[in-house]
Amino acid sequence: MAQVSILVVDDEEPVRRVVASLLDRAGYQVTTAGSAAQALEALREAGGFDLLLSDVMMPGTDGLSLLDRVAEDFPTTPVVMFTAVHDIHVATNAFRRGAIDYLLKPFVRAQLEAVVERGLEHGRLRRQTALYRQNLEEAVQERTARLRQTMVELERSYDITIEAMGGALDLRDEETEGHSRRVTAYTVAMAREVGMQAEELKTISRGAFLHDIGKIATPDAILLKPGRLDADETVIMRQHCAQGYEMVRKIPFLEEAAEIVLAHQECYDGSGYPRGLKGEEIPLGARIFAIADTLDAITSDRPYRKGASFEAAREEIARWSGRQFDPALVTVFLAMPLKRWADLRASIEKRADAPLSLAALHLDFGPMASNG
Repeated sequence: MAQVSILVVDDEEPVRRVVASLLDRAGYQVTTAGSAAQALEALREAGGFDLLLSDVMMPGTDGLSLLDRVAEDFPTTPVVMFTAVHDIHVATNAFRRGAIDYLLKPFVRAQLEAVVERGLEHGRLRRQTALYRQNLEEAVQERTARLRQTMVELERSYDITIEAMGGALDLRDEETEGHSRRVTAYTVAMAREVGMQAEELKTISRGAFLHDIGKIATPDAILLKPGRLDADETVIMRQHCAQGYEMVRKIPFLEEAAEIVLAHQECYDGSGYPRGLKGEEIPLGARIFAIADTLDAITSDRPYRKGASFEAAREEIARWSGRQFDPALVTVFLAMPLKRWADLRASIEKRADAPLSLAALHLDFGPMASNG
């Protein structure tokens, strides 16, 4: 077991010699210093002591200034001050600056040994506390990193669930295969343009991707009918908004996205369905989605017609500003370069045969440098 080390600091050599002798007889390893400068040098060489005993009144740097340096540079080394000055203000100042005990000269051996024992115990507890704090901080950092990784994995599992739901819809409606990917990319591009942040983008991308999920419950005879739907069939088809909402809202992490699913067929002038919401009653994500959805519908091929150009789609969307679409968002849309949409569509189609990654849809497709 290592011998307990004590540093004794006093400008009077006889005092140093007497204190060192008493402590040496008690079994302690003693180092002495005649000034604050020598004490600091000894502390640096040793890396600290189990206890430091220092006189208050010394020429040059006094004991209280030494106390300040020790507290800053060697915080686990406890300091006991001793002095011949019987002044309560000096003692109070020493305690305030970090001393753990105070000894008046002249003192007897028993007093010195008692003060040293208390000081060493205080130092032991101080080092133990510092070690505990360090271990605690390391444990917190480790657990924080583990929690952060768990959250990343959990979020990825959320998106895998969404991707599976979207894949199930694609199996039923091959005509619109790829529509969910494209409209999600378009929606996210516009959402970025209006200043939405990362968490909002995740919500809006999930809502956009799942907007038609309620069609899973729509009968094939209606969903896959090649011609126009009659009035009764239209009523059934329009139920997909509420049906999708009921499916999605029961999944805790999709509660906000479910609002987009429910409102994606609402119109700015109140003529949409299922609730006839008007203006800002419609969630912002759903208002953005409405433009993105129409953009993709106009520019995509259907069995009964060829897809139009992005320029034609832009003109059509502008024409319906204030009726089907939020005019403020239409202004944002019209300011975005036409080439942006073509580039996004090309990126989506390039990945058509690759496994879907919803994370890519809401992270990769940010603003793209283009002119048009």
